[in-house]
Amino acid sequence: MAPQPPTSELNIQQVQQFLTNSLSQRGPSALPYAEDVKWHIRQHLVALMGAFPSLRPRASSFTHNDGRSAHLLQGEGTMPISFRGAVYHLPVVIWLLESYPRRPPAVYLTPTRDMLVKPGHSLVDPSGLVREDAVPYLRSWVYPASNLVDLVRSLSHLFGIDPPLYTRPSHTPSPPAPSPSPSFSSPYGSGGGEPTRFPPPPSTQAHFSARPTEDPSEVYRRNAISKILESVHADMATLRHSQEAEMEGLFSTQAELRRRQQELSRGLQEMIQEKEGFEQQLQLVLMNSDLLEGWVRENEELCRRCREGVDVDDVFEPVDGLSRQMTECTAADIAIEDTIYALDKAVQEGAIPFDSYLRTVRTLSREQFFHRATAAKGRATLVHAQVTSMASRTQQYVSQ
Repeated sequence: MAPQPPTSELNIQQVQQFLTNSLSQRGPSALPYAEDVKWHIRQHLVALMGAFPSLRPRASSFTHNDGRSAHLLQGEGTMPISFRGAVYHLPVVIWLLESYPRRPPAVYLTPTRDMLVKPGHSLVDPSGLVREDAVPYLRSWVYPASNLVDLVRSLSHLFGIDPPLYTRPSHTPSPPAPSPSPSFSSPYGSGGGEPTRFPPPPSTQAHFSARPTEDPSEVYRRNAISKILESVHADMATLRHSQEAEMEGLFSTQAELRRRQQELSRGLQEMIQEKEGFEQQLQLVLMNSDLLEGWVRENEELCRRCREGVDVDDVFEPVDGLSRQMTECTAADIAIEDTIYALDKAVQEGAIPFDSYLRTVRTLSREQFFHRATAAKGRATLVHAQVTSMASRTQQYVSQ
């Protein structure tokens, strides 16, 4: 549990020390406020104590309407109001809920045994809770501009126009003081100014009948101030809504810009990768171009001869005499084969006599036989040379 303030008269230094210790608690005893607003909460309560010494800061247990309990800070005491030239003190408790100061506090009136909440009051419900939607300052609460001091001043002015409490009639038995609300867990304790007797109930005294005797200028002044306050709070609420809408639009634009930035980054990365691929292909093309240019330079004479006319017999160069002889025999064999085929066609068409055909074919066949025999002998020689070379290499490997 957070430490409680001393019961003796509090001064500003003691209040600051108490709030510092309470808000610096960690672990299970920590107060349920966000870390980034604890300094604002401390400043608000210190300023409230300085402006209204009768409102003392303390820590107590608060029970929500749904049954949840929380250890919260509160300002407890009396609130001064001015009604018909007299100063009264309303017993009040200001609870700083978990969402404070981003959300307004919960304000409860805590009437004593000889007080009652005015039935049908426009700002206070029968349990003593000050309606948030009925009070302009609570309805237009704006963080971080709104604070407790201005809230109490606004409530003091509004309650001065229409007090929410009145003195219990003397003929009515005094029952136990009503609980201020289902969520208020501790009764009001006197201190910081004894409450003055409030006006009698409107149903039994001339409370409202005396209003026509009031100074019209004073009534006009109070009404004008109330209207001005309502107008100012309404303008603040409108400005806040417009600013929130503008901020939402800016946030949406920021999100869209971030999305486009990601798309641009992704596209740029893809373009860089594609550029690297093209550079690699360019290097490969340049290397191949260098190879081709080198080959052209080495074969300039051959290229020149190609342009001038190429001798078919000089296109292929045999590696040795045996290969040349085999090439010539194979070429002669194929040529004779083509010649015999042409003679067959000529005989069939009657272009040459048959006896000439037989003599010519006999001569060509004999020549073809010799060419084929020479080519076969050359192939056998090459095969024998290859086998001998392979055998010598095998013996060399075996010896190693």
